[in-house]
Amino acid sequence: MAKSLNLSASPSTPTLSLSSSSKYSTLLETPTTLSFPLSRHHSHSHSLTVRSSSSSATTTATPTSTTSSNQFRVDILSESLPYIQKFRGKTVVVKYGGAAMKQPELKASVVSDLVLLSCVGLRPVLVHGGGPEINHWLKLLNIEPLFHEGLRVTDAKTMEIVSMVLVGKVNKDLVSLINKAGATAVGLSGMDGRLLMAKPTPNSAKLGFVGEVARVDPTILQPLVNNGHIPVIASVAADELGQSYNINADTVAGEVAAALGAEKLILLTDVAGILENKDDPGSLVREIDIKGVKKLIEEKKVGGGMIPKVNCCVASLSQGVRTASIIDGRVQHSLLHEIMSEEGIGTMITG
Repeated sequence: MAKSLNLSASPSTPTLSLSSSSKYSTLLETPTTLSFPLSRHHSHSHSLTVRSSSSSATTTATPTSTTSSNQFRVDILSESLPYIQKFRGKTVVVKYGGAAMKQPELKASVVSDLVLLSCVGLRPVLVHGGGPEINHWLKLLNIEPLFHEGLRVTDAKTMEIVSMVLVGKVNKDLVSLINKAGATAVGLSGMDGRLLMAKPTPNSAKLGFVGEVARVDPTILQPLVNNGHIPVIASVAADELGQSYNINADTVAGEVAAALGAEKLILLTDVAGILENKDDPGSLVREIDIKGVKKLIEEKKVGGGMIPKVNCCVASLSQGVRTASIIDGRVQHSLLHEIMSEEGIGTMITG
């Protein structure tokens, strides 16, 4: 039987849960918890919770002895070690959006994953949009949301709402949730510390105040990341004259990842990843290089809102990011699955 690990975490009491379909799956009837201390930046402990499962049915049994239970926990920690070692001290930039922002249980999953990754030594950076929340407020004001080639059409009135929602509401809500879960988050927009400098898109006549990233100055991010904080970045920035622009959050995440020399860029989406056939969920492309993904775009197998996601991955890889993954944010703890398992959960693009 193949052996695999599934990982999950609780937001209220941050825990790492690993399920095993290996020979140890018959050892535990109830979860076994192993506490471990956080880094010096945190004042309390997290715990490691272990549950057993199999792909066809859950098989449980009472632990035969304390020795068996302890051995099980040791084995789980041992299997996790290579992934922790691989990414410890490395920066991982996560773009957060879509269904994971709308459903409370998915939001809690993302937050707890970020906190846990930070606790075991990774350096996560969160970049967020807020499409569903923006649409909600636009509709309350009787403004119909408009899109062109996957990008939001943003006039002056819409831009004002985008800034208020992303910077004033969504960003601070996420910061509060991460802090509550045990980490230390710092909320930023592109304007703060001149983090992002915006410029209008070539298609500004149709898109309005939709911008592109002219440059990134990571000076404000470096001390935060180095001190174990989690930056939370809203995808709004201004140009040299102070005009605000709405920038696609995928694009911002890619550029920030490149500027920080990130090990990995992860985009949370509402699909399983890149599909060879968009009508066949079973045609998921597990791994592909830049040449292969460009071919899929030319063959029109990738279209709509997936285009800016793929393009930002390609751009970040060309600037030194090691790998970029497009994963399903509708799956709880997909971040942990992508980072802490060999097979991952979505599509990984390599240089």
